[in-house]
Amino acid sequence: MKAPALYVILDRSVAGGRDLDAILAAALDGGAEMIQLREKTWPSGTLFPFAQRLRARCRAASVPFIVNDRVDLALAVEADGVHLGQEDLPPAAARALLKPGMIMGLSTHSVEQARAAQAAGADYVAVGSMFPTSSKPEFRLVGPALAREVRPVVRVPLIGIGGITPENAGDVIKAGADGVAVISAISAAPDPAGAARRFVAAIVAARRRA
Repeated sequence: MKAPALYVILDRSVAGGRDLDAILAAALDGGAEMIQLREKTWPSGTLFPFAQRLRARCRAASVPFIVNDRVDLALAVEADGVHLGQEDLPPAAARALLKPGMIMGLSTHSVEQARAAQAAGADYVAVGSMFPTSSKPEFRLVGPALAREVRPVVRVPLIGIGGITPENAGDVIKAGADGVAVISAISAAPDPAGAARRFVAAIVAARRRA
């Protein structure tokens, strides 16, 4: 898969009641190259039509749409893939359920986990937390140094996550990440499209320097 420079994670709890449809439109307008829906509390009957709508918007923009945790929902809405954490369905079990060509991403917090994720068939590996973050306070702070350690041991796209802003995104790219995943920096931004454009500009500049 193509490594996304900017991977935007949509989360209602972070958006603070703001319209996720509008945030999605702004993120796409700003240059997001992959979208993930992260929803921990809604029942399936409420979440399904919502995910379908977001999926359709991403499809129209030719941007991959990923569902967090829920392999069943990803299949039901014909998402492009699923993202799993360390405590979710084991990668081998998830891969057996996914349709051919669907993306499987994994969150990792150590070199050993990143190596295991690639061996389990991950199409991309997310590593974090790069910086302190309120979106996922349970994430262990590992810093860009871990991206630097992981880069030589994985061949698939490497995505930094956790507390990343347009100001520090370049440090994550410089450490070896192919792109960054963000939640509050877009979903809680006063101007999500403008924030997305600043991220893309910072990542492009850092890639050129690298």
